[in-house]
Amino acid sequence: MSTGTEQRSGAPGQAPEDRQSTARRMIIAVDGPSGSGKSSVCRAAATQLGAAYLDTGAMYRAATWYCLQQQVDLTDEDAVAVAVEELPLNISTDPQHQVITVGETDVTEAIREPRISEKVSEVATNRKARQLLISAQRRIIDAAGFIVAEGRDITTVVAPDAQVRVLLTASAEARLRRRGAQLGGGQSEESLKRQVLERDRRDSAASNFTEAADGVAVLDSSDLSFQEAVDSLIGRVETVQEEPA
Repeated sequence: MSTGTEQRSGAPGQAPEDRQSTARRMIIAVDGPSGSGKSSVCRAAATQLGAAYLDTGAMYRAATWYCLQQQVDLTDEDAVAVAVEELPLNISTDPQHQVITVGETDVTEAIREPRISEKVSEVATNRKARQLLISAQRRIIDAAGFIVAEGRDITTVVAPDAQVRVLLTASAEARLRRRGAQLGGGQSEESLKRQVLERDRRDSAASNFTEAADGVAVLDSSDLSFQEAVDSLIGRVETVQEEPA
């Protein structure tokens, strides 16, 4: 699997190297179900902290997009794994400039389409493809050093030794409402349920992202404003940063 990254630009008004010099190497791992707000919350937190940002879900989506473009049978475990292994993926780690390309094609918007949301579980639950993507995620995290990484198995599989481990969750009602707003309000209730609740049910066969593992803090954003959720996550990071090295 060919994976590249575009590096983060650092916190506003501060060069990345300056920020790195004041922050020890740290991984902030955040898991959660669809529509919990983890992508937007993690991007904002990474921006304020001056950290890199990795959306691992976008990697699974990009792999799904590539498989569909190559007309790969998603029920063929080996064929999907071969496609993922040859996937020419480039994903930015700059929280303020998220760009995902496959080869020469910018798929940043395309991977968010409902057709991808309804198929991505078939790649995410493919054991061989999943291992390839997990290895790529670990390489990106290791290279970044100071990073907020979010997904469904970051706290338990990808980076279980992360200094900050959080399960960001929300009620089903809140998650459906947020995903509908994210898609512009044009989706039917049934379509939203397929993309959010049904996808969570399928993906839970590969990883448990509905219950916090030992040592993982729970952040329920159901009744929080966006900024309150961001502040809560940052507060957890700053508490760890203040601890003696």
